[in-house]
Formats: sequence, structure tokens, C-alpha cells
Amino acid sequence: MPTIKKFRFGTFFAACIMVTGAALAAYPEQPIKLVVGFPPGGGGDLYGRLIAQEMSKSLGQTVVVENRAGAGGNIAADVVAKSRPDGYTLLLAMSGNFAVAQAVRGTSLSYKVPQDFEPVGLILESPIGVFVAHSSPHKTIQELLTAAKSKPMTYASTGTGGAGHLDMEMVKQAAKVELLHVPYRGSGPAITDMMGGSVDSFLTTASPLIGQVRQKQLRLLAIGSPKRNPALPEVPTFLESGVNVEVEQWYGLVAPARTPPDVIKTLSRHLSMALAAPNVQSVIRKDGAVERDVPTTEFKDYILKDIERYKSVLTPQLLKEINQ
Repeated sequence: MPTIKKFRFGTFFAACIMVTGAALAAYPEQPIKLVVGFPPGGGGDLYGRLIAQEMSKSLGQTVVVENRAGAGGNIAADVVAKSRPDGYTLLLAMSGNFAVAQAVRGTSLSYKVPQDFEPVGLILESPIGVFVAHSSPHKTIQELLTAAKSKPMTYASTGTGGAGHLDMEMVKQAAKVELLHVPYRGSGPAITDMMGGSVDSFLTTASPLIGQVRQKQLRLLAIGSPKRNPALPEVPTFLESGVNVEVEQWYGLVAPARTPPDVIKTLSRHLSMALAAPNVQSVIRKDGAVERDVPTTEFKDYILKDIERYKSVLTPQLLKEINQ
């Protein structure tokens, strides 16, 4: 009898290994949900759907976008952080709901970055830029900052404590100037007021506004990328303009923490394939964004570096303004 029991246990154990291996090898066996923290039609939604469509082709399963807008993408991140770690629920992460939210809110955030997630890979970087109305007297970032040293001036953002607010605070600190922060609920009202002369400048993600720059409604003075953007060769960087700031908006793909490593590797491989597709690169590059294939562990290091970048700008005075 002991011999029979040992044989049965060994057979059972071997069968479990075979079943587990087959399950992993079969992934994905059902559609995958990609949660996007923007309403349909927004910039982040465009990138999410682009990647979902391309990855569906190579994975052999549909990647379905689910829009969970609200709280600057934090609602979507919270949903995915609490989802089953089986590879069937993913998040379109971004600098706002990962780096900025973690730096500003810390322990009060309902999820933890990066602890509650498994990084799959970076998708793209989009330049951050300082805009003025095309009718503005300021033709360069140096002219704008010089003017701010001699008279009161203002800048708009899409919300207190958001990426645009903190990015402009980096510029202010580096250039040693004062600009009054005027928060808005969205880019539309901020641009309308800037074009009407109510605010002097606006720092935001450049890609969605490139059309208005080309139509000569807005002027883009400088971007936070490390080097000039191929789609905007005439626009200088902050660095070459004498402002020691390097910052970009980014989007990436993450899964809930404890998602099996083999699943993460599979997703990362197919994301890399999607980013290499000419049609994907064409859409991403059209308005100045740049695809970036930075996988798994490297992407985690990238996120941690960005969190520290935003923490570095949080002075006691700025934290007080954010928490009012």
C-alpha cells in the first residue's frame, strides 16, 4: 500500500505541473481588458486603443478598452490595483496617475506605486511644453521668463497638484522666477483665457495642441524633452534655452501585482511587437510623441526615477498650496 500511495502522489504532482505549464502556455485564453483613465476620444484613449488593437493581432485575443475616467486617472489605477492578477486586466499607466499622484499624495493614495503593479513596459513619451497665444509678445521662453522677472505674470495649468502645475514649478525653480499659478478644469478653458489675455502662458502636454500651433493660434516656446523633437524641429528644449529641466508625459502598460512572471513576459513581448509596427509608430509620431520600448524591470526603474523627480519639487510652500 505505501508504494501505491507514493506512486499516486507522484503521478498527481506530475499532472499538476503539466496542467500548470499548459495553462501558462495557453495564455491568453480569453479577451484582455485594458483600463484607460480617460473618456473616449482623449489623447490617452487614442494611445490605449492603438496599442490594444495592435496587440490583439499578435496575441490572438481581443484587447478591449474600458474607459474609467475621473480623478486624473487615479480611479482607473485603483480599479486595476485591486483586480485579479491573472493577466486579463491591464492599465494604461501614465506619469499623472503614477509618478505625480504617488509623489503628491503618498500614503493617502488608495493604491501604491510601484508596489501594487507589475510593469509590462513603457509605450511612449510626449513632450511637455510652455505655450503662449500666437498674439503674445513673447517669442521665446527666455523672453517670457525675463519678463516675469520684471512684472507679475501668470501661467495656467489643468489643476492644482497635477503634472502641469508641478512641471511649471520645476521651470520656475530652475529659472529663479515667479509666475502666479492659475488652475483650470481642463485645457479648453485655459487656452480660451490665454488667447483672450487673461493668463500669460500654459504648460501642458504638447501633442494634443500641435494642430493649434500649426494653425497659428498658439505658439510653443520650449519643450522638456532631452533633445529636440523630430516633429517639432524648430522648437528648442528647456535645456538648450538655459533652463535645467527635463520632463515628459509618458504612457505605459502595467498589470496588477503578483501577475505571473510568464504572463508579464508574454505581454511585454507583444507590446514590443506593437511598438515596432509602422502604423503604430506613424500615429504616435504624428503630433510629436515618440514610442519607447522600455520593458518590465527597466520600466519600473523609470517610474521610480520619475516619482523622485516630482518629489524634488515639492517644497513646503507648494505642498501647502496643493492641500488648501
